Amino acid sequence: MIYIYNDYGGTHTTALAAAYHLKKLPTDRKLTKEEILNVNYFNKLTSSDMGKIIFQGTDMDGNSVYTIGRKSSKLVVPALKNLSLLLQDKYKVHEKIIFSNTSPTVPFAMTIGGFLSRGLKIDFIGVPLLVFGAKQCCNDIIRLVEHTKQVGKSTNAKVIILENKEFK
Repeated sequence: MIYIYNDYGGTHTTALAAAYHLKKLPTDRKLTKEEILNVNYFNKLTSSDMGKIIFQGTDMDGNSVYTIGRKSSKLVVPALKNLSLLLQDKYKVHEKIIFSNTSPTVPFAMTIGGFLSRGLKIDFIGVPLLVFGAKQCCNDIIRLVEHTKQVGKSTNAKVIILENKEFK
């Protein structure tokens, strides 16, 4: 199975979701500032990284975990779904692919922090807001990751798109 966490920038909630999925972060408490800032790719991607599918690791069940920043395009994930189905059919690949949208977990502080840090390069204000936002949403991200894994295990569809609107 292949898991692809996606959102606007691909560098905050997607990075956290991948880290939780891969058991790189504790789930029994709020994260520290250091833990958040040390997550792979957290607040590190730039506009030139948008649209790149970034390998984050392999989970305990041997599944690959990726992230992607899609900006505001509503076409990226459907296009990737269609491409995935085409490749699965043409090359007889039977690997299930789950696209999971982490955007519904993004709190306002993270939106503003991401804009200030990534967009305007004002890290001294943006990064503290990102850390505050990450602490706010970590429980929602944990639940989203568990939901994503459960859907992956319980459905037979070849390609699944999870919008995750219930996490707003």
